[in-house]
Amino acid sequence: MSDLETLPVVDPTLDDPILDDGDHERFAHYVRKDKILPSAIDGTAVRALCGKKWVPNRDPKKFPVCPECKDLYDKLRKPE
Repeated sequence: MSDLETLPVVDPTLDDPILDDGDHERFAHYVRKDKILPSAIDGTAVRALCGKKWVPNRDPKKFPVCPECKDLYDKLRKPE
């Protein structure tokens, strides 16, 4: 099994310049599993395969998977 998991994106705040904005908030993104627990405990931002950086706090099952993350994930999984 992969060490990536999908997480939704929350709306970034204007007070936090490390977070990205844009259409990424409409999707669940692929993130390394080892980054999820620290994010949940500390509220630290995570970075998705597509490059989106945010602090997740929504149920990823309520969002479609980010097409860019999915494409990158599929390319990583296929042997060349």
